[in-house]
Amino acid sequence: MDAAYVFRVRFRLDPSAVTAAPDEFETVVRKPASAPGDDGWLFFFRNLWRGDVNDDRHARSLAESWLSVPVVDVSFSELDTDEAYFDALKREIAADLGRFNADSVSEVLNKYLGSSIRVR
Repeated sequence: MDAAYVFRVRFRLDPSAVTAAPDEFETVVRKPASAPGDDGWLFFFRNLWRGDVNDDRHARSLAESWLSVPVVDVSFSELDTDEAYFDALKREIAADLGRFNADSVSEVLNKYLGSSIRVR
């Protein structure tokens, strides 16, 4: 099983002894997704809403911890997953729909990931 949350991150260099030009850059960050049911598997539930980050400040803080640079902007691009991970994710969600206040797995996926899921 393989999956990652993909983000576009704009960050700034803030050197103390030199100047840098340009001082802002954009990169793509792939955060490995925890296996469904494992610690951390609810990343989408805690951090995304309708296919976007649900709290800009928190998302920037997460990205800063991943990259160790000041982050200006973060946007969620997609959950990039293989079929095995996606099937396991759907099973885990189905086992506890009440947690998500939803009637179906499709509703949960749409609430948090929107249409930003790429299954390969």
